[in-house]
Amino acid sequence: MDILLSILAPVVLVAFGYSVGTTKVVQEGNEALVERFGKYRKKLDPGLNFNVVPFIDKIAVEESTREQILDIEPQQAITKDNVQVEVDAIVYWQILDMYKAFYAVDNVHEAIENLVMTTLRSTIGQLELDETYASRDRINQNLLQQLDDASADWGVKVMRVEVQEIKPPQTIIDALEKERAAKSEKQAKILQAEGTVESIQMISKALQEQANTQKVLQFLIAQRYVEANEKLGESSNSKVVFMDPKALSEAMTDLLQTESVGQSN
Repeated sequence: MDILLSILAPVVLVAFGYSVGTTKVVQEGNEALVERFGKYRKKLDPGLNFNVVPFIDKIAVEESTREQILDIEPQQAITKDNVQVEVDAIVYWQILDMYKAFYAVDNVHEAIENLVMTTLRSTIGQLELDETYASRDRINQNLLQQLDDASADWGVKVMRVEVQEIKPPQTIIDALEKERAAKSEKQAKILQAEGTVESIQMISKALQEQANTQKVLQFLIAQRYVEANEKLGESSNSKVVFMDPKALSEAMTDLLQTESVGQSN
């Protein structure tokens, strides 16, 4: 019995060691490729895999098949109207065919990164600067389609692309800010002018309905005169010019009388 055990024990140990040596555990969400003497043999799925012969079979690669994120560093690109901008993006991609991802391209991560940078510059180059701000969704869709088509032979799937920022030079930013400020100022002046015209029209209509037009005009002129003097007094470097309100009102009265005579004729 002891002799039998002494014979069987080494055999069992060798068999156990061989079985352990021929198994490979692949983590969930990963896949692995096995090569034998430098040639592809089989793919290993997540879990416990057998028949991986020690010293003969080799795990060539074990890679995640989950969705991965590739953050593209800011790149220089030139728009259609020759403006140099800085643009960056995030790419979400996934390996669908581990065999192609490892054997169809030398380095799938580097290949995707270079493809994204090239496609991003090309897409920006087809748009003018104003279009890059208004067409962010269209840029993302265009990039997604081009990247997905170009990477199909690599066994990967580009899930989505998001352009994060398109930043022009500071000189362009300053010029755009000045342009927006000028437009706002112009619009404010237009609104002020429209308000002045509307106010004049209302005053004119009110005067036409009044019998004592001359007294109303004298009151309005005096009020404006006082307001003008107050504003001049608030300024430290202004020159105050005094004008006789009576003479001013008489001039306006003459003007109205002349206008009335002209209308009656």
